[in-house]
Amino acid sequence: METIDEYLADLTPADRDAIDRVYAVAREEVPSAEQGKGYGMPALVHDGKPLLSVMRAKKHIGIYPFSPDAVAAVAGLLDGHPGVSVDKGTIRFQPEHPIPVEVLRELVRARLAQIDGA
Repeated sequence: METIDEYLADLTPADRDAIDRVYAVAREEVPSAEQGKGYGMPALVHDGKPLLSVMRAKKHIGIYPFSPDAVAAVAGLLDGHPGVSVDKGTIRFQPEHPIPVEVLRELVRARLAQIDGA
C-alpha cells in the first residue's frame, strides 16, 4: 500500500478532504509523526509505532488508532453524533458528518500516551 499522500491523491475530493482533516489534526498534536505504515495501511507513525490510519471503506471512512483503549477513551464524546459508529478499534464516519476536532485531538493524545508510555 502507498504513502498517505499517494493514497489521498486517488480519492474523491469529499473523501480526501475528510481524511486529510483527520491527519492534519493528528500532525498538529504530534508534529514529529511521519508517514509510514501500520498493519499494511498508510499511517502516521510516532517513534516507530503506528499512531493513526484513516481509510475509505465501501460505506464509511474509518479511523484506526491501532488501539481499542484509545477508541474507548473518546467513545462517550461521540454519543449522539450523526453518522458516527464506534467499534472495538475503529471510529466510522461519513464526510458530511466529520468528527469534532476536540474528539480527534483527544483520540490522538490517548494513542500518543500509549506509545510514549510503552
